[in-house]
Amino acid sequence: MRKKITPKRILKIVVGIFVFFTLPALLLFGYVYYKHHEDLPLGNQPEQADILAHKMLETLNYDAYKKANYIEWTFKKKRHYKWNKAENTCAVYWKNYTVNLDFNTPSNNNVLVSKVLASAEASTKLITEAKAYFTEDVFWLVAPYTVFNEGTTRQLVTTNNTNSLLVTYKNKEAYVWELNDDFSPKGFKMFNNKLPIDGVFMTWTDWTTVNDVQLPKFHNFLYFGMEFTDIIVK
Repeated sequence: MRKKITPKRILKIVVGIFVFFTLPALLLFGYVYYKHHEDLPLGNQPEQADILAHKMLETLNYDAYKKANYIEWTFKKKRHYKWNKAENTCAVYWKNYTVNLDFNTPSNNNVLVSKVLASAEASTKLITEAKAYFTEDVFWLVAPYTVFNEGTTRQLVTTNNTNSLLVTYKNKEAYVWELNDDFSPKGFKMFNNKLPIDGVFMTWTDWTTVNDVQLPKFHNFLYFGMEFTDIIVK
């Protein structure tokens, strides 16, 4: 005999499904949080931190990066960028969208959808989206070269009994760079609003050199990867 479906029974089924799908996720999050979460360390000695930051940049041949006028890359096989550093412009490609950004003269921004110029209303939304993509994705590509950007501060912290470099940006996001003996980056711990867990370590060990500029090919963090392909530097 078929059981009568009552509101109470429906509620029990819904609760059961909710617990079935959310409990493992909550347990996994708790495990990851317990294993990886760290509080932001207190830094000091800003003058020594600046010296350490310069040594890292020297190891990475920062002069070559400064002289590069153009960098092109694909991020996680999802978005493609043609960044003209010299002119402060970038073309951003994803799906069937092409957004041409002019950071000096925003009135020059334009959007193509399937190679057709988009309406003003559609353009506004896609330009905002493209700017957000660029800001996020370019950081993962060139973060070491930004440690002296306007508004940043640098301090020393101790990790694993060695000096590490704490860089804090004007948006209050902070990153602790752990360095090898030759001052090249091993990776950094992230203290930002991008992840719900502070102190997650991202590797900076898989590099490629294009026209003397060192850029990452892959980052590993937690159980995820971040790949860069199609890198061109001019």
